[in-house]
Amino acid sequence: MNNPREDTSALRVDGGRLWSRLEALGEIGAVAGPNGERGCARLALTDSDRDGRDLVVGWMHDLGLAVTIDAVGNVVATRQGSDATAAPVMIGSHIDTVRTGGRFDGNLGVLAGLEVIETLEQYGIATRHPVSVAFFTDEEGARFQPDMLGSLVYVGGMALEDALDVRATDDGARLGDELARIGYAGPTPCPAAAAPHAYVELHIEQGPVLEDEGVTVGAVTGVQGISWTELTIRGQSAHAGTTPMRLRHDAGYVAAAINAGIRAIAREMGGTQVATVGRCEFSPNLVNVIPATVLMTVDLRNTDEALLQKSESSFHTLCDRMASEEGVTIERRSLARFEPVEFDPAMIDLVETTARRLGHSTRRMPSGAGHDAQMLARVCPTSMIFVPSVDGLSHNIAEYTHPADITAGADVLLQVVLAKAEQH
Repeated sequence: MNNPREDTSALRVDGGRLWSRLEALGEIGAVAGPNGERGCARLALTDSDRDGRDLVVGWMHDLGLAVTIDAVGNVVATRQGSDATAAPVMIGSHIDTVRTGGRFDGNLGVLAGLEVIETLEQYGIATRHPVSVAFFTDEEGARFQPDMLGSLVYVGGMALEDALDVRATDDGARLGDELARIGYAGPTPCPAAAAPHAYVELHIEQGPVLEDEGVTVGAVTGVQGISWTELTIRGQSAHAGTTPMRLRHDAGYVAAAINAGIRAIAREMGGTQVATVGRCEFSPNLVNVIPATVLMTVDLRNTDEALLQKSESSFHTLCDRMASEEGVTIERRSLARFEPVEFDPAMIDLVETTARRLGHSTRRMPSGAGHDAQMLARVCPTSMIFVPSVDGLSHNIAEYTHPADITAGADVLLQVVLAKAEQH
């Protein structure tokens, strides 16, 4: 191989090759919309997730990488470096999706990592540090909660035994049993024995800012704090026509009031505060019956921990007030709670300066969505690279990012990895 210290500043990825892999992976679990949109439904540890994993692992083996699978199903493929004692520079993301997912969320980070490694192989570029690409189990949290489960266990933030005992939200299946069923209950210990030298994740923005401002690359400064809560509201089922309004204990009304209330809280707080009811299920769910029970979820996020706590306090006060006023009970259960994360300043600088050197417009920005990177930031210097999402859409089968933007982001990723892989 070539001398690792030779000038590699002109090295670029093969954007067409990366796009072809994205297209191929997008065919697994493919779903189509009424207007020709193409997305994916590849929930964690389903048969389609297994098929997607098999495809990506096959590509890893084709590149001659050393592939390991750990006890929670995280997959890491490594290209050796010239220094046998050096920790790897890790590129990573996920390949599981939500039920109405797109073809780029997560997939881009993993497949761009493979493209970086294939580019190094193609041009015979040696690196001091090994370079690895990883995909983590159940990043989305759409089937098993919490989200970012695989990377959380990888960094020691959740006990392996607890993770394996998590039950699926759809069919109640046990995570450990599903790993075994699809053949991805691996032998490698988890948490990882040693931290990476650095972690870099390329991702679509999943929001409208970059496209709106005409910017190609986002240098991500950190990730918002996340608070997920499940509410069970229990009222009294009764006849919709014969029960006076003053005598109702209407779980459906309380759910609607909480939905409106958290929106008002977020608007009053302003800044980066957001609030969402993403799931709401009524029982008995009949046109002429006052709802007896509602199961709903509330998602609160903020880049500032103190403000996130303030929003949680306001939300809890709202729940208590509605329960008292309407004569219902409200049970709260935490599904996930992560504090805001700030990425490594030197890594942020590296992403920003690299993008500018390559001729791309760039801006610094926080991530409103959770990512595996926020877990890896607990154990090593971490950064993320964002590229624009058309119309700001994600978690939507119409999710799309232009090929030119994908290539631009992958070129930045390549150069960032090269810089980190030569550090002492």
